Amino acid sequence: MYSFLLPNEFVTSIFEVTPEKLANLGIKGIITDLDNTLVEWDRADATEELVAWFDMMREAGIKVIIASNNNEQRVRTFAEPHGIPFIYRAKKPLGKAYYDAMVKLRLNRNEVAMLGDQLLTDVMGAKRQKIYTFLVRPVADSDGLVTKFNRFVERRVYNDLKRKGQYPWGD
Repeated sequence: MYSFLLPNEFVTSIFEVTPEKLANLGIKGIITDLDNTLVEWDRADATEELVAWFDMMREAGIKVIIASNNNEQRVRTFAEPHGIPFIYRAKKPLGKAYYDAMVKLRLNRNEVAMLGDQLLTDVMGAKRQKIYTFLVRPVADSDGLVTKFNRFVERRVYNDLKRKGQYPWGD
């Protein structure tokens, strides 16, 4: 019933996604969401820990691109200081942003993974494109206005998963 909503893996934070884990999956690139995946939706800059994660990926030869539904200024301000390519106003879950990201990374769908915090945008869009997905627990408890509706729907899915004994994070 939830085939397009269930990620391949649930992770508590992006830091669980390591070059070794990706190599074992044959993954050479990451398409990642920005807000509440990498940093809080209202944080302008990357944390030191996140910069170290970017560097670790780069050193391992893992390409990273940000695909965000947010506006150009928000995404550019965050991504450019770290030399991370980006797609803004991605319109996830529509497929164009995923395709554009794969073209920019020069990788095929079986060589990339999507890392995001929302079922209805990040996971659904990537699964429809047959891209491996990691659903990360949101880094903040609050959301922007548009995301609040998605979280309402997600809670219904999670409640159903809990009833079936399949809830990923146990709380």
